[in-house]
Amino acid sequence: MKIAVPSETAAGESRVAVSPDAVKAYVKKGLTVCVEQGAGAGSFMSDDAFKAAGAKIAKGAAVLKDADIVLAVRRLPDASLKSLKKGAIVAAQLDPYGDRKNLDAMAKQGVSAFSMELVPRITRAQSMDVLSSQANLAGYKAVIDAAEHFSRAFPMMMTAAGTVPAARVFVMGAGVAGLQAIATARRLGAVVSATDVRAAAGEQVASLGAKFVFVEGMADAATEGGYAKELSAEDKKKQAELVADHIKGQDIVITTALIPGRPAPVLVTKQMVESMKAGSIIVDMAVERGGNCPLSKPGQIVDHKGVAIMGHENLPGKLAGNASTLYAKNLQNFVDLMVSPEGEMKLDWEDEIITGCGLMRDGEIVHAVLTEKKGN
Repeated sequence: MKIAVPSETAAGESRVAVSPDAVKAYVKKGLTVCVEQGAGAGSFMSDDAFKAAGAKIAKGAAVLKDADIVLAVRRLPDASLKSLKKGAIVAAQLDPYGDRKNLDAMAKQGVSAFSMELVPRITRAQSMDVLSSQANLAGYKAVIDAAEHFSRAFPMMMTAAGTVPAARVFVMGAGVAGLQAIATARRLGAVVSATDVRAAAGEQVASLGAKFVFVEGMADAATEGGYAKELSAEDKKKQAELVADHIKGQDIVITTALIPGRPAPVLVTKQMVESMKAGSIIVDMAVERGGNCPLSKPGQIVDHKGVAIMGHENLPGKLAGNASTLYAKNLQNFVDLMVSPEGEMKLDWEDEIITGCGLMRDGEIVHAVLTEKKGN
């Protein structure tokens, strides 16, 4: 069987879906691996490194010819879909809540496609959880970017000329990205606080040495899968009041809140921004989904009355060397679920991991995310 890894075409995407180590693992199974020329350049993985690991290098659309499995970071562009053979398998971050036309066009090719964002959060699937591996790096990078832009030091410093106070960092959302942001800010010496609509997050926040800010008596907004769900109108009001009071004294605010299938919830209003001190920073990690702050703009740093609002996109891609290695391992573990050690296909549509992230099966749309959306 042939595994194909095309170059990414999305603007600013520097990651690649395979690493030399993953190539070695695939070749050991008896699989052929074909990587598009230059696909790993943005992640500092050369064509020569892939060749040394046992991969073949192809130019342009030739990489997809006769491919049984296609591995990618993001969706394949429309122009590449016709190169997919019937019965092929595609595994990537397919953005199932985004543009439907591209997915329908993919289905017409008769392929089976798996959206890695939908891998269920169960113990068996932890090693395939691309959201966690990438969000972990994004949380780290958000703090590093804020520290670089901040005009003051993070740790407290006592000098003969006076004391430099520690920066105060407030992290909104204590998922994987938020927890890594907390840990990174703490390592840099900041005084850190965090909030989340899931009460259980309090223990994790406290374990990292940060203060947990939570509305007493508010209903826990955790779903069965561990994600956050939308708050009631009453709880939204309580949460906003708590945040508005707390945010005034913060130097850096990092927002990480996303609700699958919906625009990012507004956490930091214009009024809250204007209550912050000049020189403060907001890092909106949800900017690609509309943003947790209405003033943020994708790919820009907005200055609003002295407060910098950072809307950097694709934070994991800014650490592509690490992000690609982790993502490639996630995909390798997923391929292991579908391919036997002898290199034979063993795709089990009764497996909850397969059904959990399978968008289409031999061209038929099968996942509720798409079937329900089309029916609305």
